[in-house]
Amino acid sequence: MWNKIGLPRNLLWGYIGLAIFMLGDGVEQAWISPYLVERGMSIENASLLLTVYGIAVAVSAWLSGIFVQTMGPRKAMVYGLIAFIIGSLGFIGLGVYELNLAVMLPFYALRGLGYPLFAYSFLIWINYSSPLERRGAAVGWFWFMFSLGLSVLGPFYSSLTIPVIGHVNTLWSSLIFVFVGAFLAIYTNKDKVPSNEIHPFTLSEFMKGVTILKQKEISLGLIVKTINGLAQYGLAVFMPIYLMGFGYSTTEWLQMWSTVFTVAIFANLFFGYVGDRFGWRNTIQWVGGVGYAIVLVMIYFTPQVIGHNYLVMTIVLSLCGITMAGFVPLSALFPLLSPENKGAAMSILNLGAGLSTFLAPAIAGLFFSSLGAGGVLFIYAGFYILSAILTPFLKTPDELQKDNQKSLRMDNVRAK
Repeated sequence: MWNKIGLPRNLLWGYIGLAIFMLGDGVEQAWISPYLVERGMSIENASLLLTVYGIAVAVSAWLSGIFVQTMGPRKAMVYGLIAFIIGSLGFIGLGVYELNLAVMLPFYALRGLGYPLFAYSFLIWINYSSPLERRGAAVGWFWFMFSLGLSVLGPFYSSLTIPVIGHVNTLWSSLIFVFVGAFLAIYTNKDKVPSNEIHPFTLSEFMKGVTILKQKEISLGLIVKTINGLAQYGLAVFMPIYLMGFGYSTTEWLQMWSTVFTVAIFANLFFGYVGDRFGWRNTIQWVGGVGYAIVLVMIYFTPQVIGHNYLVMTIVLSLCGITMAGFVPLSALFPLLSPENKGAAMSILNLGAGLSTFLAPAIAGLFFSSLGAGGVLFIYAGFYILSAILTPFLKTPDELQKDNQKSLRMDNVRAK
């Protein structure tokens, strides 16, 4: 039954563990910035904290492919768990109570090193262990579980616990989910990656995570993947502040943001299947690129027109959940852009995901004060149009070879 719906049975416990782990990681995603600002931290310092966190995520995401290719996904996920736990203990226990930025920055960065090493190592595991003809659906299930934990259950759990035990105790309680999810994904999950996919660690193997960028398709794919997450990680920084001006409360924002990702998790599955059937690039270009740009413009103008209308605003924001899922097939396409170096290719994919968490709050921090929410949203929309322009160039070596052969035949015909 599991294989029929595109969920690899051999990785079932890994998927379940991923969702629970990401619930623990996601409890603060939708409220940490406004919470710190309300307690007296400046918007610039809050953005700096999230930017440093994003840099750590980007570095960890990039290293995850190299770690998996040289030590296997299970060990890489253990290192991710350790980094997350140590970072959380320092960030919550030593930094948050006194809003000590000097302490918060390094420990939140260490926490940021943890989750990509855990989650994206499992994504690479899926690409090694799932059949090619159903890989779009398999990675769709990854993003389903990832988003279910990070952006649906995490914020929803926070909306229930913050009024009862407060923000800081909610952060402490998240560690329970992290431990349980890691146990299921690392130890209960018994799947093994083929031994020929794991290479000895060498300098040349490590450098593949850099030198592979010489391949044009990989470099363009990095840009597309980075754009993919801009709105997801950027809206949480400034949209609560923007919507407060129209009478929306923090609780309403948390519930709307949770609804966005409730829609997204089902859209992830849907567009995984759509990509397998109608083309991965078509789905990325039109749904993820063009569609997302249109939705971001709508998000800015909707409260300007309707004011405080929770239902309508929720519906419009939920369109983000549909269009972000248009990028799901990119996770299946990317390793095929360099089939001889899947681990290195996935490192670049993961690097793009990490760069999103760095660039999104950085753009918000740089332009929100001067251009407002509208300026930031239009900047994001422009980037999504750019991703739509670049996507048709993401071709596999086999496709490029066929294109070259076709071009040669046409040249020969013209010569005659």
